[in-house]
Amino acid sequence: MNAPNPPLRVLIVDDEAPARRRLRDVLADCTDRLSVDIVGEAENGLDALNQVQLQPVDIVLLDIRMPGMDGLECATHLNRLDKPPAIIFSTAYEAYACQAFDLNAVDYLLKPVRADRLLRALSRAHSLSDSVLQRLQATHSRARTHLSVNEKNRIVLIPVADILYLKAELKYVTVRTVNREFLIEESLVRLENEFGEVFLRIHRNCLVASARIREIGKLPGDEDGHFLQLAGLDERLMVSRRQYSALRGVFKFV
Repeated sequence: MNAPNPPLRVLIVDDEAPARRRLRDVLADCTDRLSVDIVGEAENGLDALNQVQLQPVDIVLLDIRMPGMDGLECATHLNRLDKPPAIIFSTAYEAYACQAFDLNAVDYLLKPVRADRLLRALSRAHSLSDSVLQRLQATHSRARTHLSVNEKNRIVLIPVADILYLKAELKYVTVRTVNREFLIEESLVRLENEFGEVFLRIHRNCLVASARIREIGKLPGDEDGHFLQLAGLDERLMVSRRQYSALRGVFKFV
């Protein structure tokens, strides 16, 4: 006789308490057809990331619109785990606004969630690829609040506000904060497109946090040599001649 399948371990993520209660109730209605164990609730993306790393989770029911870290960004970071959980988005968007999810074969639930629809979603939930999540983020454009890197199967979050510069090196990008460096596998061009209001290009391979610029100057005896220094960093960063010209008038030069 075959042993029964273990229950699906589900984490509910929504910033609104009534919506979380609604999902709990609807999940209870599904238990006669599918074994489910609600392992916790989270009210934002950061809390969800912490909980997934503290306990096994099979499926995350993930609200999209949340303050701070939204559902799409949370899913992107979850996907960096060695064994990411399956994702089911929940949303109050009208059906026409969910075409991007349909086109990318991503399961989502329209609020208010019905038991039969949730049951179907739970039965076919799967983890998502980075490429699918990038396409969804492009459709529902909002810059991330954090970058992330997987270190020993732990997701380390890097607040964008703490980043001094982003420098492309071979297939990686070095992310520099005051305290340390991280290596991430992302495109510098994509990062520039996403965070163009925060970072400025100073060289073909380097973006810097514009709010951190402390000094821009010329190297002695080198007419074409220019450098830049950032608050919180002793290192001098080289500025290309082209970008030096583009920065004229924006910052004071020495």
